[in-house]
Amino acid sequence: MRIILYSKPGCHLCEGLQEKLEQIKNLDFELEVRDITTRDDWFNAYQYEIPVLFRVVFEGEEVEQQIPRPSPRATVQQLELLLRKYL
Repeated sequence: MRIILYSKPGCHLCEGLQEKLEQIKNLDFELEVRDITTRDDWFNAYQYEIPVLFRVVFEGEEVEQQIPRPSPRATVQQLELLLRKYL
């Protein structure tokens, strides 16, 4: 399973979420971090929403499905429970 995190440099919420995602050991997923400042379409879509999480599923082709944003106060364990629900 692959998870995409839309982020941008200097975003403390993004950095915090990425750190927590990297600490999850009991789920098997690949984390892809996308910097929204590198593409206009990403920037226009997510500039006011980051951090944004998607899971990538295969339905004949790759499809991104958004995962609700966890609270910045969520622990690593709480984040893992949320991801289990969507993965």
